[in-house]
Amino acid sequence: MKQSVNDLTAAPDLQGHAEGTGPKRSRRPEYLDMLPPCNNACPAGENIQAWLSLAQAGRYREAWETLTADNPMPAIHGRVCYHPCEDGCNRNYVDGPVSIHAIERFLGDEAIRQGWKIPVSARPSGKRVLVVGGGPSGLSAAFHLTRLGHTVEIYEAGPLAGGMMHFGIPAYRLPRNILEAEIRRIEEMGVAIRLNYKVTDILKEKGAGRFDAVFIAVGAHIGKKTDIPARDAGQILDAVRFLRDVELGNAPKIGRRVAIYGGGNTAMDAARTAKRLGAGEALVIYRRDREHMPAHDFEADEALSEGVKIHWLRTIKEISSTSITVEVMRLENGKPVPTGELETLEADALILALGQDTDTAFLQQVPGIRFQEDGTVVVGPDMMTGHEGIFAGGDMVPSERTVTVAVGHGKKAARYIEAFLRGRVFEKPPKHPVVGFERLHVWFQTLAPKALQPHKNAVEAAADFTEIVGGLSEDEARYEAQRCYSCGNCFECDGCFASCPEDAVIKLGPGQRYRFNYNLCTGCAVCYEQCPCHAIEMVREES
Repeated sequence: MKQSVNDLTAAPDLQGHAEGTGPKRSRRPEYLDMLPPCNNACPAGENIQAWLSLAQAGRYREAWETLTADNPMPAIHGRVCYHPCEDGCNRNYVDGPVSIHAIERFLGDEAIRQGWKIPVSARPSGKRVLVVGGGPSGLSAAFHLTRLGHTVEIYEAGPLAGGMMHFGIPAYRLPRNILEAEIRRIEEMGVAIRLNYKVTDILKEKGAGRFDAVFIAVGAHIGKKTDIPARDAGQILDAVRFLRDVELGNAPKIGRRVAIYGGGNTAMDAARTAKRLGAGEALVIYRRDREHMPAHDFEADEALSEGVKIHWLRTIKEISSTSITVEVMRLENGKPVPTGELETLEADALILALGQDTDTAFLQQVPGIRFQEDGTVVVGPDMMTGHEGIFAGGDMVPSERTVTVAVGHGKKAARYIEAFLRGRVFEKPPKHPVVGFERLHVWFQTLAPKALQPHKNAVEAAADFTEIVGGLSEDEARYEAQRCYSCGNCFECDGCFASCPEDAVIKLGPGQRYRFNYNLCTGCAVCYEQCPCHAIEMVREES
């Protein structure tokens, strides 16, 4: 009969009655916790495995609360995050990754539908923090600082909070009611957002508002330019400004044929937006091939399916009012080189999508703040600039520019700002080792293909700006969560408990996992071999 924590007569290690065979062991099993690859890959630092575990049990509110402890905007991230967590998922080696983003979206949408709120229970600290920029990084920092008991105000230069989530991501990918609901919840926590207020003197604002610290996250809203010879040039637009004007209801007249110069996600969004505004042709011009294109594959695939044409290995040489002259390129060692061969493409307007710069000129006179050559701000490991008490994050610091990275910066900065305000030093806890698929013992390996989100057909999708990807139902989301292997962490499957030939595994009760009776354990490693998630390691006995 197997032991339980309440059966002391069957647990001789607790009473010292049994000799067992311990002295003959060369290795002993130990329970451990390892870092799942999904958690490790998340730029926002979510404890993905933890909230998946709750979701698969149908405990959706607890799952959402666990998720929002790290990321305050799951309904947004479930739509716009490029989910590197799924690239790391160990199910990739079996039947495809867990659709983490779709479950996150389900939880975020459920929270909006149910009206769930974020409780703020921390005692007020009396400290005030100014956040400059109401984009994803600023909102994240404000959220976490408020939960820590600080008073936070956001100064936003634009007419709406959300930053590039509002003005850079089209509504067909991120419905505005979802964005506004997530922001409103943060405001309801007590975060004050001041709109249409551009900060030009950060030290003056800090002093006037009696702020104890500042977090700057102004984003990258300035489109990069390039010199193109022109004769009677037609309309030339900047992609960032183009998307912003469309969002504000001031869409420019772009004509029937539109060319987009660039190969990133913004170029895909600009081309797809042009189609929705009535352009009969949207042509993307990019100087490399698809393999070297910075846009994500699914972005390019969706653009192509909606009728966008992509001219690979082309660079613009000259533009006129009705046409664009391009030169055919070839790749040498991955770099495009000209061939001298020219082509003419008809176009009524040209949209430049060559990347974005950040406007950090207002910080140039602040003592101690340093800049990279591209204008981004240099920060330390604690996200603090060279000026004490002024922190920075998001697109304005050297990093990958995504919503999730920006949200992660906001959380990280909040932790260091909290320590700064309280006169402490924040020390990041060490990470557990990452558990790869080769360390799992997935003896069951049941094929369970992931649940697919509904997607509008291309013709219907390109007709307007309504959302093109649907969410999972409750049954689908729960099924998808149950596909998680719980890599590296015990989920109480009873594999060790049932397989031990010596009854050396003691079950401690729901949520308490197990312990070993080393007086009975022979070190045979059956428990280790039976543990599917590698929550047991065989450790050499100390002599």
